[in-house]
Amino acid sequence: MTRFIYTIEGLSIWTGRAFGWCILILTFSVSYEVFVRYVLNAPTVWVFDMMVQMYGALFLMAGPYALASDTHVRGDVLYRLFPVRWQARLDFVLYLLFFFPGMMALFWYGAEIASDSWRWKEVSWNSPARIQIYFFKTLIPVAGFLLMLQGTAELMRCWRAMKTGVWMERLDDVKETEDMLAREAERSERSGS
Repeated sequence: MTRFIYTIEGLSIWTGRAFGWCILILTFSVSYEVFVRYVLNAPTVWVFDMMVQMYGALFLMAGPYALASDTHVRGDVLYRLFPVRWQARLDFVLYLLFFFPGMMALFWYGAEIASDSWRWKEVSWNSPARIQIYFFKTLIPVAGFLLMLQGTAELMRCWRAMKTGVWMERLDDVKETEDMLAREAERSERSGS
């Protein structure tokens, strides 16, 4: 079970890292557009559409990454006070009742949207460049599938926590600066006392 969970989590983290490069593309494209628009007085017709697609791709594919990294927003005012077994039970039920139906809808209807877009060779209607967008719309069901896959790993993680009373460690990845500083402070307190 542990290997399966970590395999799915690894896939989600890898996908998030890969699509994280969209930020670099976005940065360069915005900088390029600002330069040619305001310095050369020669705005492009394609950069805006490309930026929208890059941001959309980043947003869609960051979902599984955020779920695997346990960085989704959670209203944990009361949740954090519960014992681990009750946290796991609550998460398990909420995944089944809300998460999976939503992700199945994203996958199902996203597949229909992508299929129609490919059939019509859909292009952007809000730009004179008429950029093709059916490639981008394919990411909708892909994101839904990856979210359901990661959700399955989260259910298994909950199941294990219900049995053992301990949450499984997550795969190491980029950490928030405040988390790293808190761990450093704990280590220095332990070594100093």
